[in-house]
Amino acid sequence: MNSLNSICVFCGSSEGNDTRVIAEALLLGEKLAEQKITLVYGAAKIGIMGKVAQGAMQQKGKVIGVIPEFLKRKEVVHQGLDELITTVNMHERKMKMQELSDGFITMPGGFGTLEELFEIITWSQLGLHQKPIGLLNTGGFYNDLLALLENMVRRGFLKMENYELLLVDDDIDRLLNKMRTFKPIQVPKWLKPERT
Repeated sequence: MNSLNSICVFCGSSEGNDTRVIAEALLLGEKLAEQKITLVYGAAKIGIMGKVAQGAMQQKGKVIGVIPEFLKRKEVVHQGLDELITTVNMHERKMKMQELSDGFITMPGGFGTLEELFEIITWSQLGLHQKPIGLLNTGGFYNDLLALLENMVRRGFLKMENYELLLVDDDIDRLLNKMRTFKPIQVPKWLKPERT
């Protein structure tokens, strides 16, 4: 069993137009708080990001925001966070979020959300971490993306074992259970860092 003391949530800085996604974001924050799981996220008070934080904070959960300096100046930072970490740039932000988290959940979002998801799953594929990565497929939001990934497997660009690094569900409790029971793949010898 993986101990999930903290989970990083990647999601949109926009709210979108699907009320199910907004409700699910609040519920995810609430469930993390109820299970004493620290929420690590991008620190914004807007969009789906803000809703996840709101849900956690309403249940007295611990919330850590990580934001680069240039975004902090745009005044989108949530004011009620337990901790706010400011980074120099986006890459440092993602490194810090990864360091602080025992696992990752991606909710609906746009380019930035996809970029965060694919970077963190690539790091897993390369053996840079062995943490569970969940995709919360609310209302089938990611069905087309999953079809694309399956096509990559069929056409030989993506190994099935790497495709299976992505844990998918449309139910929060089932997804968290999959993350707790996740077994990482063996890292190929050629990818293991040399010991100095």
